[in-house]
Amino acid sequence: MTAPLPHVPSGATAAYLPALRADVVRGLTAVPKSLPPKWLYDGRGSDLFEQITRLPEYYATRTEQALLTQISADIAAHTGARSLIEMGSGSSHKTRSLLDGLARTVTTYVPVDVSGDALGPAAAAIATAYPKVEVRPREADFTDPLHLDGLDGPRLVMLLGGTIGNLLPDDRDRFLRSLASQLTPYDRLLVGVHLVTDPQVITAAYNDAAGVTAAFNAGILHRINRELDADFDPEAFAHVACWDADNEWIEMRLRARRAQTVYLGDPGVVVRFAAGEDLLTEVSAKFRPERLAAEADAAGLELQMFWTDPDNLVALALIAPALRTAPAS
Repeated sequence: MTAPLPHVPSGATAAYLPALRADVVRGLTAVPKSLPPKWLYDGRGSDLFEQITRLPEYYATRTEQALLTQISADIAAHTGARSLIEMGSGSSHKTRSLLDGLARTVTTYVPVDVSGDALGPAAAAIATAYPKVEVRPREADFTDPLHLDGLDGPRLVMLLGGTIGNLLPDDRDRFLRSLASQLTPYDRLLVGVHLVTDPQVITAAYNDAAGVTAAFNAGILHRINRELDADFDPEAFAHVACWDADNEWIEMRLRARRAQTVYLGDPGVVVRFAAGEDLLTEVSAKFRPERLAAEADAAGLELQMFWTDPDNLVALALIAPALRTAPAS
């Protein structure tokens, strides 16, 4: 059985335009300047990201896909999930391995993505390929409360592709705590993380020779121009991706090649850039097992299983609500 798929308009919907406007004004008037990475994923951005995942330098997607295929039966055995909720679902390509592994139990698939342009076609493709699974797409920011009520349990919530690393530590803590508050003892969270490895290998994945990542990064300026009536010159900004060894994350930035003034027509805001000034567009944290376990524990969760590929480039972690023992009176 397949739920009717909603019409998803191109670009920012009326519901998301105020959020985009608020984030852009806040981020471009801050010191230093930054923007939330979720706004990189409009229709064009989602297409470019799919191209990135197929580049030789970008090892993470193909490695995670192979690992997921290898352990899907183990995940099914440990969860017996009837409902599968995927946050930041994108193309939903990797989801098929889990749907195959959970074929005996899963009845509902809920893809959640901020990009309606990516969500609609992906949900339709899954509905066609798995006609016995009810598909309920949600166009939403995955960091918003999920409202899991009404979904049969056990429920498996998953966040793949290292996406959790795009959240800064405080935001990640709030996100995990929010999830912990919604999970029953029978529900599970499956998280895909990129592991700390050779910084040269990591940096190369964000500086591909074909320039696809640079185009993806600059896409946020095109989106602001289109949806907020701005006059950015994307060619006046250089793509920069660098490794922060202290925080163990990649920072993706747009660096002003010259001093310039940008006008945001929709909110009526003037933004000035100095020559060489950076606009932070994404942080991508890499993890060590003990760090992920500690963050889960702090949020009231418990690392149950931890699978890695042979080269320790990526990991998949199965996380459960922690069963706290009440202190003796």
